[in-house]
Amino acid sequence: MAEIRINNLQKRFADFVAVKNSSLVLEDGKFVVLLGPSGCGKTTTLRMVAGLEFPTAGQITLDGEDVTYRRPRERDIAMVFQLFALYPHMGVRENLEFPLRNEGVPRAEIDRRVKEVAAILRIEHLLPKRVGGLAGGDRQRVALGRAIVRQPKAFLMDEPLGTLDAEFRELMCVELRKLHERLKTTTVFVTHDQNEAMALADHIVVMNQGEILQADAPHGIYNFPSCVFVAKFIGRPPMNLLPVTGAIEPGMTRVRVDGADVEVPFTEAAASGALLGVRPEHVRLVAPEGGLRAQIRHTEYFGSHWIAEFDTAVGPMKALVDKAARPAEGEHVGLAFDASRIVLFDAASERLLPSATTSTHRPSMLHG
Repeated sequence: MAEIRINNLQKRFADFVAVKNSSLVLEDGKFVVLLGPSGCGKTTTLRMVAGLEFPTAGQITLDGEDVTYRRPRERDIAMVFQLFALYPHMGVRENLEFPLRNEGVPRAEIDRRVKEVAAILRIEHLLPKRVGGLAGGDRQRVALGRAIVRQPKAFLMDEPLGTLDAEFRELMCVELRKLHERLKTTTVFVTHDQNEAMALADHIVVMNQGEILQADAPHGIYNFPSCVFVAKFIGRPPMNLLPVTGAIEPGMTRVRVDGADVEVPFTEAAASGALLGVRPEHVRLVAPEGGLRAQIRHTEYFGSHWIAEFDTAVGPMKALVDKAARPAEGEHVGLAFDASRIVLFDAASERLLPSATTSTHRPSMLHG
């Protein structure tokens, strides 16, 4: 196992800055997910940790040892790629054995490790088979096995489930999490899929345009997004964001949104303008005169609930509605919010404003 630190890491490709002065502590034994849209810098960051790319500036340490410009083979880190990177002309057993033979591991130890890893991943029956004839899920298990068998200090995984169908991705998320709980090896996992991130991570690092925007436990990322981008990127549907009328002063417990009074946790910072953030599951339907005035535009049925979309004077909104009470499209309603779940963002900087809600949360010190 290993603690990985990146300090003021930067990567340029000509005039393009792929990673901007990023600092992060990847704690020993944790499962950390780098999450963000395509082109946000997460894979470039992973490749620098692996030694497949060298940074333009900054430092990478592994258990306190500077490995910034060391080659991959000098870092004792195993990489799992999206496209498996297996040798198709070899059998499953040969693929698992290959990295150990290259390291000169004795034959008896190779046999012991391969047997152990095959049992962990439940691929004993695949050992005599050729890789080329395996289904995608089985090939991914073999790719994981080839990484695990080395017993490295850390696993780095670059969208390893991206080629699998949705059902099998869910299954593999469960299996990967169980595997991590058994091995306790530091793992860094890159994905653009927030469902994967939420299912797998001890800590999530949200990136955009080469910058780390937030590094926190999944519940912190979801309930206390550090900025408007994270609020919009995390959650399906994403957080509703509504402009507040007037300035925000410290100690305020009520704000105005389109003429409606909305209760909020008392604020700890002033802002000339603000956005009120509330998750769809914390919005409820009331009588038209009892909340923010809205008209139901569209509804979608999801079995356990409805998702209703509304038109309001301050923009569209969404809410989760109980399955037993189908909202009628075109109906005029009022929208009320769970005050304890509301967050506020500065309208100019789009950063989270400290409040009574956010003060109860102590974010991880991953980012610093």
